[in-house]
Amino acid sequence: MTRIVSLLPAATEIAAALGLMDQVIGVSHECDFPERANERRRVTHCAVHDAKMASREVDEWVRRALHENGTIYTIDEPLLRTLQPDVILTQKLCDVCAVGYGTVAKLAQTLPGPPRVVNLEPTSVADIFSDIRHVADVCDARVRAETLIESLSERVQHVRERAATVPHHPRCFLMEWVDPPFCSGHWGPELVEIAGGNDSLGRKHQPSAQVEWQQVLDARPEIIVLALCGYDIDRARRDYELLKRLPSFSSIPAADSGQVYIVNAGAYFARPGPRIVDSLEILAGILQPMEFPEFVSRGPNDPRVVRVG
Repeated sequence: MTRIVSLLPAATEIAAALGLMDQVIGVSHECDFPERANERRRVTHCAVHDAKMASREVDEWVRRALHENGTIYTIDEPLLRTLQPDVILTQKLCDVCAVGYGTVAKLAQTLPGPPRVVNLEPTSVADIFSDIRHVADVCDARVRAETLIESLSERVQHVRERAATVPHHPRCFLMEWVDPPFCSGHWGPELVEIAGGNDSLGRKHQPSAQVEWQQVLDARPEIIVLALCGYDIDRARRDYELLKRLPSFSSIPAADSGQVYIVNAGAYFARPGPRIVDSLEILAGILQPMEFPEFVSRGPNDPRVVRVG
């Protein structure tokens, strides 16, 4: 049996979807889905995880830590040695999202074996599906991977085809951070496009980036979706209050028409695993509610998405 350590929530979800959770012996501090992930040993730590800090403070802390240390995470090296993994799932995509690949690869060379380090670095929906295949190839779950990807691809195509028939694709701002403002990147703008919207500020298949608030005002989005990196709906509500206080917010069409939504980005949008298709369906319900009534928010207690505008 392949002994797996996952340093990335999305990788843990991929392993679970492939039926490999019994082989996962260690996870990151952020891995919380499926529920069984919470029973595994945690091999990473981040000082600001679950810290009661304002978003501006988090942004400043992250920038400072990356400048001074090159990382915002620590690895429990003694625990990792005790676990003796055969495979470590990690990533190169984002220094803020998880432990950097270089750090993991260097450490892995000092471990017995040494373990195989698997890099997941998606920038698109297709890349996410390729990562599922990659994990499956390494862990001998190829048949299950193809069944999973076929099911996920059918759901994506179902949304794509229906959204394409709708004549109006609203201007949408998929916002990844409020203070300071960040647009979405990588697969985010692609999801908006497939779901029947247009995000002119998004950086499709590129890293997200800070934007000037005036750019948002000039874009005049008809819909704003707060997909705040790592935040659930309750935490994101606090930043919605910050958003409302930004200059001329009420002049934006989305604010004027009450078309502002908060999504559980920590569970969906920020995790490039199987639930990225759930993210697409959530967006379809926001952007094209008449076409996709089955995905529309179920009200203020919906754990996926709520309308706050």
